[in-house]
Amino acid sequence: QVQLVESGGGLVQPGGSLRLSCAASRSIFSIYTMGWYRQAPGKQREWVTQITTDGSTNYADSVKGRFTISRDNAKNTVYLQMHSLKPEDTAIYYCYTYTYWGQGTLVTVSE
Repeated sequence: QVQLVESGGGLVQPGGSLRLSCAASRSIFSIYTMGWYRQAPGKQREWVTQITTDGSTNYADSVKGRFTISRDNAKNTVYLQMHSLKPEDTAIYYCYTYTYWGQGTLVTVSE
């Protein structure tokens, strides 16, 4: 069993930045692709980004150029750096790998 724990969410003004972290309970990052989904209020869960074991990344069009995913295998942690945040980025952000999901961290973009 693997536990994923997200952190770093919070309230930020439009145009601001946040960095989310997702730490795994044991070393699996070097084996599987890691990624992030998000779910806005009243909407379906939306895929945001992923990073493969060799460091290749993909992004949803809605966040491309503003969000950056990275991983530190030694720390069993994946990061999501978010810049130029918009109100429509408001959501609970979940990290995932293989069949495991974190509990989510809330990001609110508002004045």
